[in-house]
Amino acid sequence: MDPIKTEIVVVGAGPGGYAAAFYAADLGKKVILIERDPRLGGVCLNRGCIPSKALLHAAHTVSSARESEHRGISFGKPTIDVSKLRAWKESILNRLSGGIAQLAKMRGVQVLQGRGYFEDSRSLRVETAEGQQFVHYDKAIVAVGSKSTMPKAFDLGNPRVMTSREALEVEDIPESLLVIGGGYIGMELGTVYASLGSKVVLVEALDTILAGADPDLARPVIAYAKKAFKEVRLKTKVGKMSTSGKQIKVEFDFDSQKKEELYDRVLVAVGRSPNAEDLGLENTKVSFDEKGFIHVDEKQQTTDPAIFAIGDIAGGILLAHKASKEARIAVEVIVGEDSAFSDITIPAVVFTDPELAWCGLTELEAKAKGIEVQVAKFPWAASGRALSFDRPDGLTKLIIDPDTERILGVGIVGTGAGELIAESVLAVEMGATAKDLALTVHPHPTLSETLMEAAEAFYGHATHTLVRKKPEQG
Repeated sequence: MDPIKTEIVVVGAGPGGYAAAFYAADLGKKVILIERDPRLGGVCLNRGCIPSKALLHAAHTVSSARESEHRGISFGKPTIDVSKLRAWKESILNRLSGGIAQLAKMRGVQVLQGRGYFEDSRSLRVETAEGQQFVHYDKAIVAVGSKSTMPKAFDLGNPRVMTSREALEVEDIPESLLVIGGGYIGMELGTVYASLGSKVVLVEALDTILAGADPDLARPVIAYAKKAFKEVRLKTKVGKMSTSGKQIKVEFDFDSQKKEELYDRVLVAVGRSPNAEDLGLENTKVSFDEKGFIHVDEKQQTTDPAIFAIGDIAGGILLAHKASKEARIAVEVIVGEDSAFSDITIPAVVFTDPELAWCGLTELEAKAKGIEVQVAKFPWAASGRALSFDRPDGLTKLIIDPDTERILGVGIVGTGAGELIAESVLAVEMGATAKDLALTVHPHPTLSETLMEAAEAFYGHATHTLVRKKPEQG
């Protein structure tokens, strides 16, 4: 095949990669998008964000039916057709990835299916089904993402030991499931399998789950997990695993005591690692940190002037929407605009039950950095909307600068927190004050009102809760 020349080549078609390719094409650039998987969309669409949320919706349907009995509405025990559930999930993924492929075609973005390998700073080869295709480019954007970490001690070569990728395939609903890791992946998938009928035991080496979240926000999630899971074990380490017939034998280390148990399946959710190997980047001037992530500056520029990196491969917070934002910054820098990833508010959402979301400064971070803040809270037990669907376990809190009254951060736990956090991101980004939020009329009855009432609580006059405003210091 004759070499192809292009202005921009994007390696990886996940939420960062295809966003970069599409934006560059919209700005008039000739773009080639390279993806080794059959479907576009990357881990997020195919093996992460989208399939997990689809399964969480299915799980929520089961739990909602079960919880409705006390309202006088009873359903029979759910019958779960695993193959039909899996087919429904796959139909969503096919529709979305097909949509991305169609958008690429409409924008004139050439898609090469195959593995990209950098020959040097200005060219790479793509190993396609038809043979090797060489691409010469002016600028490259690396967006190859990350993968689930599988410690060697757990890698038995046994399909019963899963990462999130295999767990999302839902091959079956194991009677007993061990989840190793109390981060958002372990908690979300533990919630799915517990709702579908598995007896889930979750173990975490730290003394809390969802360690990055403020304790008061994580508390309702922990309470739900302790009720829905068979057991939640903190400060527990997994020593080793081995195959035992059709089960996995697991050795635990807890309080200096060792214990062995058998499980039908094990989900290892202990973090993610960069997809930095077999890219040929050693043939360029790109450098890496000690964990294998690519070094970038605030313009997403690597140490090679011709190459940019975005998303998980560039480290930092490993979130799809962060990758999409970095995609725009990289493209804007390439076309000559003054753009940088600086002072950008990236929200985090954990789709557990209840959902947990936050943005900006957290109370934990404020304490760690010695930043003086005031915290205003509104409990959902005082929300008519939350009570109307039996979920008063939520909480909305604002982190406020005591001098300027500017909102520095927001945390929400409760049903739909992932949707509610967007208003909070806007408030933090725009430098809104608590007064701005308190004076903004919110519709009643809604959960969004809890943001307004948390701001009103800061001033001591929230309608649906009583807050004693501390007297001014004279």
